[in-house]
Amino acid sequence: MKFILIIIIGTFSAGISAPIDNYPKNPKIDAINYIFNIELSDETDEIICESKVDVRYLEKGIKELRLDLINVQKEKGMKVSRVTFNGDALTFKHKNDELYIKLPVPSSVNQRSQYTISYRGVPADGFKIADNKYGDRTFFSDNWPNKARHWLPLIDHPYDKSMCEFVVTAPDHYQVISNGLLIEETDGPNGKRLTHWKQSVPIAPWLFVLGVAHFAVQYVDTFDGKSIQTWVYEQDRDAGFYDFAEPTKQVLEFYTDYVGPFAYEKLANIQSNSVGGGMESATAIFYGDKSVTGKRSVRWRNVIIHEIAHQWFGNAVTEYDWDDIWLSEGFATYFTLLFIEHQYGRDAFVDGLKSSQKRINAFYKKHPDYTIVHDNLKDMAKVTTGQTYQKGSWILHMLRGIMGTDNFWKGIQSYYAKYQNLNATTDDFRREMEEASGMDLSVFFKQWLNGGGTLEYAGSWQYKNGTVKIILDQVQNDGYLFNMPLQIGIYKPGETTPVIETIQVNKKRNSFTIKVDTEPKKIVLDPNLWVLMEAAFEKKK
Repeated sequence: MKFILIIIIGTFSAGISAPIDNYPKNPKIDAINYIFNIELSDETDEIICESKVDVRYLEKGIKELRLDLINVQKEKGMKVSRVTFNGDALTFKHKNDELYIKLPVPSSVNQRSQYTISYRGVPADGFKIADNKYGDRTFFSDNWPNKARHWLPLIDHPYDKSMCEFVVTAPDHYQVISNGLLIEETDGPNGKRLTHWKQSVPIAPWLFVLGVAHFAVQYVDTFDGKSIQTWVYEQDRDAGFYDFAEPTKQVLEFYTDYVGPFAYEKLANIQSNSVGGGMESATAIFYGDKSVTGKRSVRWRNVIIHEIAHQWFGNAVTEYDWDDIWLSEGFATYFTLLFIEHQYGRDAFVDGLKSSQKRINAFYKKHPDYTIVHDNLKDMAKVTTGQTYQKGSWILHMLRGIMGTDNFWKGIQSYYAKYQNLNATTDDFRREMEEASGMDLSVFFKQWLNGGGTLEYAGSWQYKNGTVKIILDQVQNDGYLFNMPLQIGIYKPGETTPVIETIQVNKKRNSFTIKVDTEPKKIVLDPNLWVLMEAAFEKKK
């Protein structure tokens, strides 16, 4: 089934000048790998760190390296004591939550250099050191969206993806989980254990993850030779192993079959007290304290699906800028529904769409001009809303309706293949979907992603002499006008399956005539639920 389509003005694209970014991007410096050596203790919340930052300079003449790292304020934050290059001390400035390292000589093109930064402090945010629900001391990261800078020196922005390693020394009664693969676990002197995890696929900084606790660990299964794991509090061993055993493998199989290959080296589901719902950290997903119920509840099942969907969208394909956050959250929300449709049936899928629509409508009443794509977002507290998730999901569903399901999947697979382990913008996504469908999607993208408003129809139908006349008006009073294809379901007497006609509703007042061979029993707008709208429509007497 196909409709028609539509531009979005993205935040960055070749040949298009981007607006001034509130975050000081520096595309001339590319972070390649971070090695975070971190010492944890039961006696203090202070972390002692030595981080190695490996960067490549893409232009000659660069004289300093800028990194994000929160200063000490009110006894919390990080204090840098030394920065070295090849063992030699370098001059640095650490102020206003930024670390500036003066290079020994200006850079050359494609020069690769590694700097060692020694620092310590009590994290004010980003790394939670606290008792879990059982009163046990734990250490869990919480980097979303730009809080990694509270405890790690890095380029804390989604556009700069890199590899990372966490080398953690902690009391030996803890277990340590992080991104990637376990490289080393060695018990040392004084009751300390060194654990080394290495992430060999580049990811955005908010996806860096570290969890340290008394865990029960299960190696559940493998997928394409990659380990599927469960890490839960030791007290929740039985319930947690039961809850997280499903549907992880089926979800991995579905997205691999329909989208593209899983990009990473393992998939671990982890109970944590640093998040409330779920956090899609690459290869090591965090779920809140209350995620373990022993009941495999539908709510937490859907969270698992959502966070695994993020491994493809948000993690492997990452938005270049926070303005395009819907490329993470809208996608993960819709692809959760697509797995539900595949695994649990059409009715569960439709229930999900209808539930999302209720939330979209409630948000709209308070924020009628809200746009999905941000315009140079300044406040990270506003990076996501329910609209980013639910309306973003519905936009993808409408796009699927307009393109047709086969072309939709073709475009998704092309988009993923082109941008896997890279960054993308909404414009990049639009171009891939246009290529897959052969359609101009600029109007659709612009009105749904760069504009606010809602779509409301009111109208009637009348039969006369072999013709149905349809009057259909856009009655929303928020100043927005939409150009949308709309299916009409015409039900003949004695038939349960409608004849489908498609009309293009692009004005305030619209009139259509459709020839029929008999008087319809009823006519229904959007019988297959492809359009985000409210409608009052009846037979004219």
